[in-house]
Amino acid sequence: MTAITASERELDKRRVAMTSVLAAIALTGLKVFIGLATGSLGILAEAAHSALDMAAAVVTYLAVLISGKPADHEHLYGHGKVENLSALFETLLLLATCIWIIHEAIDRLFVKTVAVEASAAAFAVMIVSIIVDVNRSRMLSRAAREHNSQALEADALHFRTDIYSSLVVLLGLALVKIGEWFPHLILLQKADAFAALGVALIVIYISMALAKRTVAALLDAAPAGLLENITALICRQDGVIDCHKVRIRHSGPKLFIDAHVLVDGNQSLRRAHDLTEVIESAIRSQLPNTDVTVHVEPYLDAEKQQTGP
Repeated sequence: MTAITASERELDKRRVAMTSVLAAIALTGLKVFIGLATGSLGILAEAAHSALDMAAAVVTYLAVLISGKPADHEHLYGHGKVENLSALFETLLLLATCIWIIHEAIDRLFVKTVAVEASAAAFAVMIVSIIVDVNRSRMLSRAAREHNSQALEADALHFRTDIYSSLVVLLGLALVKIGEWFPHLILLQKADAFAALGVALIVIYISMALAKRTVAALLDAAPAGLLENITALICRQDGVIDCHKVRIRHSGPKLFIDAHVLVDGNQSLRRAHDLTEVIESAIRSQLPNTDVTVHVEPYLDAEKQQTGP
């Protein structure tokens, strides 16, 4: 099996991100048209959501494009943090969507009455939306796993929630239709607005999850348990007496690890250097696309520092 080169990985990430952009453009246009034609707030809410999805998809594409650039004199760790910034931007867009949806839904529930047409076209556009979101969510998830891309992973998570919100809108349209058949069930006439509130709650939930992960990445928080696993892995290598000052930080899809190891101070420099390569290979076998720096310290010097002269 031929190994995939770095350039091929970047091209695949860009292709997946661009496909997501094109799908978002098509869905947004379709939902706006059907939402205006039927007067459905649920569909218009989904259209607004899709419009922000489109903006987020464009930002994700640009983030993937920039994050693939190599390190330079100003960005010594590369440009991977751009992916984390794109996820933060996506979170803010989602929260903006929630504000608009909740405002409009409350307005329709308590202030004004808007006739909603639960037509076949309304149901069709939501079903098409679900099918498209299922496919692009799977595509983005696959690419995110293969390339360890946080930007694509955030997009995939976003579109998975779109599937559930679209199902909520479908339910609202179905209840409106039932209300047309049974006029005495007055509450069902407001089902579309309730469905819009359901969409907003889903979006708020995913926004909070994305915000937490994005802020953690921007603050260089190490994934839970990773520090302990890396420390144990290093200490298991033959020739390593102990290790300390293990530092971990993410920069987009790349992971940077620094570690200090105590080794036999009487061994040759060549042997100590070979040990660092063994440690780096062991870490990369567990965590591909990782930049590892190992600082070797002689055990005898460390012992003297602890016990004194």
